[in-house]
Amino acid sequence: MARPKPTLVVNVALTTPDLDFDEKVRFLDRTFRIIRIGTDGNVRKAERLVREWAAEADAIAVSGIRDARIRGLYDGDNAAVERMVRAADGLAPSTDGHRLRDVLQEWAMRHVQAEMPGYFANARSVVLGDANHDGVVRILRENTDNVTFADPLLRMDIPARLNENPILNAAADAAMVPLKLLPGIVKSRINLPGLRLGEAMTRKAARDSDVVVATYHGLLKFGLEDLAGKTVISSAISEERLAELGDRGVDMVLDTTPQPFGVTVIDAVLEAMMLALVDGSGKLTNDDLLDMIGSAGLEPRVLYPNGFRRKSRFAFVIHPLSQEFFRKVEPLATILEHSPGVVVDATEKALAYAPPFTYSHVTGITSPTGAEAEGWLITVGGTPKELMAHSPEFTYAKLLDAAEMAKKLGAQVMGLGAFTKVVGDAGVTVAKKAVLPVTTGNSYSASGALWAAHEAVSQLGLLEADEDGRIRGKTMVVGATGAIGSVCARLLALASDEVWLVSPETAKLLALKGEIEQQHPRATVHVAATPDEHLPDMDVIVTATSGAGKRVLDIMAVKPGCVITDVARPLDLSKEDVAKRPDVLVVESGEIELPGEVRMRDIGLPKGVVYACMAETVVLALEGRYESFTVGRNIEWEKV
Repeated sequence: MARPKPTLVVNVALTTPDLDFDEKVRFLDRTFRIIRIGTDGNVRKAERLVREWAAEADAIAVSGIRDARIRGLYDGDNAAVERMVRAADGLAPSTDGHRLRDVLQEWAMRHVQAEMPGYFANARSVVLGDANHDGVVRILRENTDNVTFADPLLRMDIPARLNENPILNAAADAAMVPLKLLPGIVKSRINLPGLRLGEAMTRKAARDSDVVVATYHGLLKFGLEDLAGKTVISSAISEERLAELGDRGVDMVLDTTPQPFGVTVIDAVLEAMMLALVDGSGKLTNDDLLDMIGSAGLEPRVLYPNGFRRKSRFAFVIHPLSQEFFRKVEPLATILEHSPGVVVDATEKALAYAPPFTYSHVTGITSPTGAEAEGWLITVGGTPKELMAHSPEFTYAKLLDAAEMAKKLGAQVMGLGAFTKVVGDAGVTVAKKAVLPVTTGNSYSASGALWAAHEAVSQLGLLEADEDGRIRGKTMVVGATGAIGSVCARLLALASDEVWLVSPETAKLLALKGEIEQQHPRATVHVAATPDEHLPDMDVIVTATSGAGKRVLDIMAVKPGCVITDVARPLDLSKEDVAKRPDVLVVESGEIELPGEVRMRDIGLPKGVVYACMAETVVLALEGRYESFTVGRNIEWEKV
């Protein structure tokens, strides 16, 4: 018995013949013969080929008009595709793949979002080419406002505006009639200045982007040689093209077109193959699409040409801790170098009203797992003194402005630094109103304080520990009712025999004491409004106040060999005070060394070292956890 004749699908493309093929493949338990024929932009030849093959083929796919235009093979409008499709009318079903393409694009985007939540959040995205990426753009716009189009009409959203207004749309069509009648070469020259300007703007946006949406030839046209660290969303990516993108430094390629065969095919070919299987109707229903996609096992392709990589983005809000900061930043340093104190004071007051600005771009953060992060330090101008002089709402407004800036920069999570995280309700209001997740970083700050104290005590070897590792000594937390202090108090109750809680907030102090005694019955807990009377007995002291540089304890009253961990910002203990007691170890806690070759401007710490609250923001970014991890004064100590 003779073998059944393979189902024939022919792809007539307006691009070059260098990718032509004639292959037999298996699809949905059927043998297909798929043929590709390139026409070098010759529309008449393409129409003729469609008519000729339609008499023999089971379905026709037409494609390549956009790539032909990009490569200079064709300078007409998109109506040529419609004419090519109509050329097969009555002979064979034909398609340009738009129905399947739209489904595959949206599915691929949602697939990435499901696998890596927040991946496209606030991503700076550039779309090259015209409206052939509708499904991708639709999902991008659900996740980010930072979308730039190479096409000037799309950049101004003109097609959507015209579709919303039929009268305006008809008027625009009428106005375009004279232009459509012009020869192609004349139209090209008329459009050239605008196209060049648009391309220049797009190249600049692409250099700073996180996501580039384009066909492969679209990337080549814009000359994007350096795609390092970017995600490219494209279709029909062959192994050779994937290798080329890898050489350009691409982190991830999202190929929206599944590739079930040994030869690379486009979505129009897959849709034509599906059309060939529909019983005589020549039309695909949504049920047909769903059934065939599932039965064929088609899947979006998430490709990593250089191995798995993921780069996340964060922002961190800083502010000057004192007037000394002004002398480190130009042009303020030059202006204030010989200025009297009254001018410096006036500058301090004025800067509290200044809008947020980007102080530094942070790059080079790479964890041992290979995860990467980049970020921005955003400065709000107020010193602690000035922030305390205003209502919390004043600072909230500043932080919400900073959040808007962070969103435009592409950040997926934002951290609050220094005094901004303790003002008012410690981040609760800001987290509720901000346009991206916000964390105070206090969980890591508390953790850093305790680890620093533990390490210092261990290295000094002055205190004994029992079989469970509990310190045989007395500990104190100054600022115990604060967000960081309360967590330190709970954990010190686990790690020491006796803990003193110090705070002027009497009612909160008593409530905290009761909670700790209930949770840790072994702990001996004392309370005091001020620390001075009990300082001579303490072995370990953690200071975590929001005193904004005010004196909180008398270091001269501390016994020799005491370990003090200062986690407050500004510090509770001045350098002058610390210098008076060389027999006391004072650790400026809450400082973490970031992994990788970190590059950023000076923040008053050694290279690559940041405050723990910033480190928490970085860790959330590296882990892909874009969430308000720590807000408010009641920190979940399990998170610490």
